Amino acid sequence: MTPQLITIDGRDFPAPQTCAETLPYWDGAARGELWLRRCTACAKAHHYPRSICPFCFVPDTRWERASGRGTLYSYCAVLRAAVPYVIAYVRLEEGPVMLTNLTDCDPARLVVGMPVSLAPARPGATVQIPVFRPG
Repeated sequence: MTPQLITIDGRDFPAPQTCAETLPYWDGAARGELWLRRCTACAKAHHYPRSICPFCFVPDTRWERASGRGTLYSYCAVLRAAVPYVIAYVRLEEGPVMLTNLTDCDPARLVVGMPVSLAPARPGATVQIPVFRPG
């Protein structure tokens, strides 16, 4: 069986596999939102979303909508690909560092520490993957 593909900035990716544990994350992404889990014991937010806290291992976390704002922590511009792209780590305003892609940007103007924000949902896409853009 061939996996379903999604397209972001002209590049095809396999569609993510969803499950009951991550469904609120993907439902939020479809609405152009970013959702995180926060531990009820140590109060730390984490990404990727999972029900057990990766800091204190307590299996009691709750969903919370993220602001969609952060700063560029690190990045790599892949310019020699058939379709150039930027992969990045973004430190979210809530604390976690998230691996993502940057879109709508000139790689020559990227600076570590610059503000980034969640890009709007892509119209017509069957599956949304949260990506960021400068600003």
